[in-house]
Amino acid sequence: MRFTKSLNQNADFHRLYRRGKKDFSKTIAVYFRRNGGRGQRLGITVSAKLGGAVVRNRLKRRIREMYRIREERMVPGYDIVIVARAALIGAPFSRLERDFDRIFIKNGLMTVEKP
Repeated sequence: MRFTKSLNQNADFHRLYRRGKKDFSKTIAVYFRRNGGRGQRLGITVSAKLGGAVVRNRLKRRIREMYRIREERMVPGYDIVIVARAALIGAPFSRLERDFDRIFIKNGLMTVEKP
């Protein structure tokens, strides 16, 4: 299952920040909320405080790839925003994997095993 589309409206992000549930790790923060069964929508944010465009785009690519690898295991019907944190800049991919899996499984956004 591929996420149906990206979250790209500012209002959608703010709605998740205000009304959604959240969970944090050293490398990422995840905000999520049921969307009424409209498929999966994903948004990724990286603050300009973390670096220039090259750094921010690299972090977004890493997060997008993390999601792509696991998208078969994602539970449909959620809007999700993943926010990169400063510790992600120097972290190995394995650390991001561990944090991503812990947050998504703990909150019921992803199944434990492949279908």
